[in-house]
Amino acid sequence: MSYVDCMIAAVPTANKQAYLDHAQLAGAVFKKHGALKLVEHWGDDVPEGDLTSLPKAVQCKPEETVVFSWISWPSKEARDAGMQGVMSDPVMAENPMPFDGKRMIFGGFDIILEI
Repeated sequence: MSYVDCMIAAVPTANKQAYLDHAQLAGAVFKKHGALKLVEHWGDDVPEGDLTSLPKAVQCKPEETVVFSWISWPSKEARDAGMQGVMSDPVMAENPMPFDGKRMIFGGFDIILEI
């Protein structure tokens, strides 16, 4: 069964191109290590809620934009092996994140429905 990783982060709006450059390079590395697809989304209509919301989850500041990304893998086993490869790939060491990674949230998910 397919497996998906997702990530949500607050990126300085002024760093949009730097983020895109980072993501393009990272995407190539993820695919090299077995990812099927990497998709990046730049926030457009991401309201801040009263109790919970995506902006609150990543402590988004007024000068930042929420981004949402996902990576599909053939299986959790492929993801686990692929992530080890990505984390040890020297290209990633030379591709710093253009945002505060401490406020990034992420997780891996089994796909239970795809229509």
